[in-house]
Amino acid sequence: MRIALIHIQMISAAPMLAAFERHWPEAEVFNVLDEDLFLSRERGHDHVSERFLSVASYAVRAPANGILFTCSAFGRAIEATQRMLAPVPVLKPNEAMIEAAVARGRRIGLLATFAPTLDTMPEEFPRGTLAAKVFVPGAFKALNEGDTGRHDRLIAEAAQRDLGGCDVIALAQSSMASSASAVAAATGKPVLTSPDTAVKKLRRLLEPATV
Repeated sequence: MRIALIHIQMISAAPMLAAFERHWPEAEVFNVLDEDLFLSRERGHDHVSERFLSVASYAVRAPANGILFTCSAFGRAIEATQRMLAPVPVLKPNEAMIEAAVARGRRIGLLATFAPTLDTMPEEFPRGTLAAKVFVPGAFKALNEGDTGRHDRLIAEAAQRDLGGCDVIALAQSSMASSASAVAAATGKPVLTSPDTAVKKLRRLLEPATV
């Protein structure tokens, strides 16, 4: 199976590739990067959905048997792409994580380090399941500067401070996966990441007999 990972920033690539090594090492994975999609979001451009479809269509022609986007801040654009490219499996990075979180508990805490993620991702949760959503300032900047330790520490501190009443914690972005163990240690709660859950779901869709 050939799987296209579509990134708007390469910091999301490493966690996804590591998840494939853990859960689907037989898959042939290739990366497609369009960093201008990130800049377009920050500038408020309204052509993002068309751009997502164009990049995903390129991946299908490569060819790819399935597509996994790695940025959680563009849910609506990815949904439009899913409809246009069906029946090719096109996954949002967080959809499998949300399904797993709902199965774990009714009070879900959502952590994000990129503020626009919290503009769109909460609406993807079933009504009444999202108990808290927390933005962690400074963590995204620390990761971009290569300070993974500070990134993970800031996220763990925010989880401990703000998500004590939750049953399960979901890390909204693929790039946050490195903090999962620190968050679990700080809170004592189950922590879900999008890379692990997304890779498992994509494999179930494409190779159901092997899972």
